[in-house]
Amino acid sequence: RFGPKETMNRLEAEIRAHGMNVFDRIDHAAGAAEAGLALRPTELIIFGNARGGTLLMQSAQTVGIDLPLKALVWEDVSGTTWLSYNEPSWIAHRHGVANAEPVVSKMSAALSAMARKITENAA
Repeated sequence: RFGPKETMNRLEAEIRAHGMNVFDRIDHAAGAAEAGLALRPTELIIFGNARGGTLLMQSAQTVGIDLPLKALVWEDVSGTTWLSYNEPSWIAHRHGVANAEPVVSKMSAALSAMARKITENAA
C-alpha cells in the first residue's frame, strides 16, 4: 500500500485528471505539530467542479456546507493508509435534495474510480 503522502499526491493528480479543481490541501498533522501535539499523518484535500455541486445546491443551498467535496488520507496506529470521503448520496440525503440521482451517480462514480486508481498496484 502507498503511504499517506504518496496516496494524497496520487489523489490530487487524479482529481486534476478528472477536470476538477483542487482548492486546498490541509495537513492536519503539520498543524498539530505547530501546536506541540502529535498526530499521525492526516491530510485533507478540498476539491470539486461547479457543474456538479451547483446542481445540488440549486435544490438545497445548505449542501454548500458539505461542498466542495473533501477526501481525507490518514494513517492508522498500525501504519495502514486509508482514504475516506463522504458519499455524495449521503450528502444529498442529509440536505433533502430531491431528484439528485443523476448528479449523485456521476459524482459517486468519479470518486470510486479515483479511489480505485490511486490505490492500484498497492502492496
